[in-house]
Amino acid sequence: MSSQRQQPDEFPLPDGRGDLPIVDSHLFDELLPAEAAFELTAGLRKYREPFIGITEDGTPRPGLYRLNDAGASPKAAVAAARAYLDGLAPHQQAVGNLPMDAAEWRLWTNAIPTWHPKGMRLERLAGPDRDRALAVVEASLSPAGYTQVRVAMALNQNLGELIDDYRDTLTEYAYWFTVFGTPSPDAPWGWQLMGHHVDLHCVFVAGQVVLAPVFLGAEPTVGTGRFEGIHAFRDETDVALRFRRTLDPDREEEFLMGTSLRTADLPPDLAGPWNGRHLAGAGSDNLVLPPEGIVAASLPADRRDGLVELIRVYLDRLPSPQAERTLALVREHFDETRFAWRGGHDDVCAFYYRIHSPVLLIEYDNHPGVFLANPEPARYHVHTIVRAPHGGDYGRDLLARHYRLHHGGV
Repeated sequence: MSSQRQQPDEFPLPDGRGDLPIVDSHLFDELLPAEAAFELTAGLRKYREPFIGITEDGTPRPGLYRLNDAGASPKAAVAAARAYLDGLAPHQQAVGNLPMDAAEWRLWTNAIPTWHPKGMRLERLAGPDRDRALAVVEASLSPAGYTQVRVAMALNQNLGELIDDYRDTLTEYAYWFTVFGTPSPDAPWGWQLMGHHVDLHCVFVAGQVVLAPVFLGAEPTVGTGRFEGIHAFRDETDVALRFRRTLDPDREEEFLMGTSLRTADLPPDLAGPWNGRHLAGAGSDNLVLPPEGIVAASLPADRRDGLVELIRVYLDRLPSPQAERTLALVREHFDETRFAWRGGHDDVCAFYYRIHSPVLLIEYDNHPGVFLANPEPARYHVHTIVRAPHGGDYGRDLLARHYRLHHGGV
């Protein structure tokens, strides 16, 4: 059974001009209804809270991550980052290169920022400077991971052209890029790329790469007009459906959270247009999330293989060696890894799923229209989130271990 995809000419376009108070990639939250303003400012309100990490009960578990301090940052990423920074003017470097311990690591949003972000906005950079910034991202990810990021950025502009609105905001390069620390093969450093539907945090700690949190999304997921032929989140959708369809109907009570994503069928806290079902977005660094779903280790071997295939879809955004190390770590915790699903699993219905491990949290959700006009969740609006629970986000756990080892806890 294959999943049918919404055709571009079926996308419900809004009537008239947009009414969101967005100008030049800035969202004026004081002009929003109170509930929407509260949801969309979560990242700004919470980023200075003491960092704990996502946990099951509020208490982080030590010792889940292992520091592999024998390697070095990938040479290509270091060289690309140095070339990018060397090309910036001094006043640009002051906002485009922040200290490794800067609070701005945790200041991000999947929506439109309600503050003036640090970092360099890609569309404000000259072409060669922008190319050098993107070269850092490319050198840090797998080829498939970089392609997915660029597709999401292109689809952001596609959306602006499709609805013929927000042309100063829904663009391919309305994203802020920040380098943290001094790019080095030995010392920790990293970068953040932030904007609508694209939020990546990449940290290099000696020989390891941490890519978390990651938020990637698209509305719509299929290109139209001059973007025809590009698409996003096929594997995140199709591999998940394939796995879901193999699960034993007699065990649905173990993993099925609900059979519908329609607003009338959801509890109010899961029916909002901004976050939908996902819980681990911006401002959720200290989320307390009790485990839900079927235990991976309880599945027959072939079903476990299907879950591994789905996990690989997300981990394969990393360079291959790091993806394999992370998958091995997840396998070690299969007796605590759970899979949960909400919605149907036919060829057209919207759905949500979650993979929750002590060392990996994945969420996928279909959303109603924000810029398109569909009032109910649909498969052509996708949000995905990847987190590293128990202090793994932003490389915090590994950074602490590295600093204790080399700098006496500095």
